[in-house]
Amino acid sequence: MRNNERSAWVPVAVVTSLFFMWGFITVLVDSLIPRLREVFELSYFEAGLVQFAFFMAYGLVSIPSGWLLSRIGYKRGVLVGLATMGMGCLLFWPAAGMRLFPLFMLGYFVLASGMTVLQVAANPYVAVLGDERGASSRLNLAQAFNSVGTSIAPIIGAQFILSDRIRSSVDIDSLEAGERAAYLAAEAGAVQGPFIILAGALLLLAGIVGMIELPRILDPDRYGTYAEALRKPGLLGGALGIFLYVGAEVAIGSYLVNYFLSMDLADTIRSNATLSTVAGALLGKDPGPVDDKGVVGAFVALYWGGAMIGRFVGSLLTRSFRPERILILFGLAAILLVLVSIRSTGMVAMWSILTVGLFNSIMFPTIFTQSIAGLGQLKPQGSGILCTAICGGAIIPPLLGALADGFGFQVAFLLAIACYAYITYFAWTMKTRST
Repeated sequence: MRNNERSAWVPVAVVTSLFFMWGFITVLVDSLIPRLREVFELSYFEAGLVQFAFFMAYGLVSIPSGWLLSRIGYKRGVLVGLATMGMGCLLFWPAAGMRLFPLFMLGYFVLASGMTVLQVAANPYVAVLGDERGASSRLNLAQAFNSVGTSIAPIIGAQFILSDRIRSSVDIDSLEAGERAAYLAAEAGAVQGPFIILAGALLLLAGIVGMIELPRILDPDRYGTYAEALRKPGLLGGALGIFLYVGAEVAIGSYLVNYFLSMDLADTIRSNATLSTVAGALLGKDPGPVDDKGVVGAFVALYWGGAMIGRFVGSLLTRSFRPERILILFGLAAILLVLVSIRSTGMVAMWSILTVGLFNSIMFPTIFTQSIAGLGQLKPQGSGILCTAICGGAIIPPLLGALADGFGFQVAFLLAIACYAYITYFAWTMKTRST
């Protein structure tokens, strides 16, 4: 077992670099949204369609990706995913230059589709590279590097994309025609450059992966079907777990700023020397003159950073203990922390909800590996079904938002508790099945 895992370290390292890349690109696009709003003169609703396109790619492309992988194998699937992502990035050049939002949306959907193929291929590939009992540990480690990418991208975005002043729509409307055209052309250039660099990096990475010998795991003469995969116990339950996990994680992260503002935490942070110092470190400047949204928003980074730390820790824990047991403990901890937050106020409410990010960490990789365990040749189909469920990120957040509009966050976050309760139940059923 140990020899097999040691011999697999090169392909695991290669595939882990892919996790870093798609995490980095996902968040970097978020940094570009303020620029995109100016280039295409978008409303907030139209800007929100960018994230909708991202999550809907998982809903539409995951099943075909699983079918494709069963026929061409994991390595070729990775190459298809990287090449598709590169083509999506290249489409941003004419989209920004001609300021055609539909063309940009097509490019972003192509990029997200390539990322979907990559996820459908890379997640099960990491899981099968070595002994099945270490699958959760390996995938938690790979996902940790995905979180490293999501943590670095905002810094890169702030330094190289958002470092100069972005004009408000009022400022732009006040410009003369020539100045306005020059400004929008400059904004288009600010968007085009990063995507061209990303396209080059993706195509280079595809070339490197193509030259590296990766073990072929799937039998090219044995094609599985989705009907066979769906008959395997635990797969549909795991898909629902992925749907609810992604939905709860994205929903909490999306509404943290509004939640903190509803408790008037900005002044509390400014008046506390320690908290003000932390906010300053996260913002990179004195939080005093920063508006309330910026002050409380700085702490949202800790929610996502907790997921990164938790995945490194979770990789060790799931190596030493049964993954289902760790998932039960993390699910119960998330429920407890959300309950503490909605039953308290001030700093207790803030820190408890931020700490949920730490316990979100192992949920995706552990649910994923437990759901595809024992699928063998059917892993591509199982991965396609599970990755389709990532579209929970497009469904749960607006539901939680509607509850917050009607009843307040104390009631809305009960939806997140329900999501974590199901995940805990799923882990319990997997524990029972394995004993």
